[in-house]
Amino acid sequence: MSVLQQICEQKRAHIASQKQNTTFEELKAMISDQAPPRGFIKNLQHVSQEGIALITEVKKASPSKGVICENFDPKHIAKAYENAGAACVSVLTDEPYFQGHDNHFREVRQTISLPMIRKDFMLEPYQIYESRAMGADCILLIMAALDDSQAQELHDLSRELDMDVLVEIHDEQELERTMAMNPAMIGVNNRNLKTLNVDIQTSFDFADKIPRNIVKIAESGLTDFQTVSKLKTVGYSGFLVGESLMRQPDIETAVYNLSGK
Repeated sequence: MSVLQQICEQKRAHIASQKQNTTFEELKAMISDQAPPRGFIKNLQHVSQEGIALITEVKKASPSKGVICENFDPKHIAKAYENAGAACVSVLTDEPYFQGHDNHFREVRQTISLPMIRKDFMLEPYQIYESRAMGADCILLIMAALDDSQAQELHDLSRELDMDVLVEIHDEQELERTMAMNPAMIGVNNRNLKTLNVDIQTSFDFADKIPRNIVKIAESGLTDFQTVSKLKTVGYSGFLVGESLMRQPDIETAVYNLSGK
């Protein structure tokens, strides 16, 4: 069983537990109390017109590296990202593998004004309603974890709730499947989710394969301005970065350096 399969198996158990705590009806009531989404794609495109648009990640741990940030303070980290000019913020909410929590997302939401993506392993419609109920502006769909009908259902539901969707791929078959959904934004993950190996060349290889009208995001393994600058030149509008920033003692300076400011 691959790491991704293990994660998804545990995630289904987690979803079942969540359903016992909060019903669909309660989630829908919470959604009606939420402010409208902040416009994730819109802000990415706005920042990208002027420079490097970073989607900076609030992440304590990962399956491949274990604990990344010992002194983990989600609100402090997110505020540093905002101060340094990040375009959007990603918050990990998966608990077993990333040591995230839904409350991390809620805390950050109350701390910053930037658009936010809930980064988790979305498998069921319940999680889409849950994401909007906690204030998400965007959700992540990982094509390696979904079949075509699941992906389409979750994508369409997210759009109905006015959230943007980052559809993540890492091979050509996943790109072909994604195109059938008419996506507005595609993320190319340089990390192979089955082996956890990272290869930046993956993003370069996909640059010309994704249509120009789709917002392209490069993900994983991005550590320097030269690389993100080259990727922007070949058509990427945004860059999802977590680990390389979370390891820095001065996060604001690290964001400045990565964005070339």
